[in-house]
Amino acid sequence: MKNILARRILFCLLFVSIFVVPTTSRAQTQDQIQETDTLARARVITAVSEGAALVPGTNVTSTKQTLTVEILDGTEKSKIVTFENDYTQLTVGEIFYIRHITSVNDGTDRWSVADPYRLPVLFGLALIFVVLLFVFGGIQGIRGLLSLLGSIVIIFYLLIPNIYAGHSPILIALGISALIIILGSYLTHGISRTTTSAMVGMIVTVIITGLGTYGVIHIAHLSGFTSETNVYLNFDTNGRINMLGLLFGGIMIGLLGVLYDIAIGQAVAVEELFLAGHYTRAQVYARAMRIGREHIGALVNTLAIAYVGTSLPLMLLFKESTAGVGFIINSEIFATEIIRILMGSIGLVLAVPITTLIASYALQKVHRSSGIHSHGNGQ
Repeated sequence: MKNILARRILFCLLFVSIFVVPTTSRAQTQDQIQETDTLARARVITAVSEGAALVPGTNVTSTKQTLTVEILDGTEKSKIVTFENDYTQLTVGEIFYIRHITSVNDGTDRWSVADPYRLPVLFGLALIFVVLLFVFGGIQGIRGLLSLLGSIVIIFYLLIPNIYAGHSPILIALGISALIIILGSYLTHGISRTTTSAMVGMIVTVIITGLGTYGVIHIAHLSGFTSETNVYLNFDTNGRINMLGLLFGGIMIGLLGVLYDIAIGQAVAVEELFLAGHYTRAQVYARAMRIGREHIGALVNTLAIAYVGTSLPLMLLFKESTAGVGFIINSEIFATEIIRILMGSIGLVLAVPITTLIASYALQKVHRSSGIHSHGNGQ
């Protein structure tokens, strides 16, 4: 699970560093609403609190402050502006991203706080992670990091562009998943029969799980529109992207991190059992499955809890709903996450017997030729 967590953390950090460059401001014109929207960094010069007030139409209070700031980059660098802020409260000297919206029709300017400047914290955590990875993970840890970077390159330069171009997310997701598995396996663990066994086990598992997922999302009549992001993306691309296929692709890619852990673990367990004694293939399979069952119990629980953790705000929101539990669970936004959890868990469970079976056949031949083999009938 450390590898899974590391992959997720560094993925987020690299995503931010690629798409949110601190010295870059961007402007875009939207013909439909006739506005320009520009982002830039700014520093707070003065911050005057105006106290808390109710948000109109609600019982929620919001703290307001008047900010005077200096813009640090972009076309309006060094400009001083003053505006009211009811988002996150800032202090004097703090750096943040400022949003400047200008109406093309009447030239009206609106300034607001887009986001605090978090990149130093993110890069600091990334540095700590890399140092710890090198100190305690050694060369294997660095190879895992290189594998992660390779996977990110594949995702950003192959997966995302092809999906955005309107190609089938289903075929692309399966192909990219296989490519990431091959690259990650050999780069992290080296070229060996053990690694190949785990790699083949993962690919077979992805194919089987993919076929099941494809059927389930159609039987359940999912649409893929489970958030505002999906809706905006659909309008922005004029419906070019198959949102249901995108949902399928997300489930497949999300499955990979956990598959690495369990498939490599099973293949190594099989190898060690062959090295440890003169066991038949059936004995090795049975003993390795005993290890796999313990692994399944831990990872399935972890996977489900991880999904629940990311969905806590949604669960709290539905707690306030007057609808029944059955209706809430049946709703697409909940049903989608349940299917995501269950299909990921099914993939996990399948990976254990599949990888163990493949490894028990592939590795017995190696140890038989090296003199460490079964005295039985090879079953």
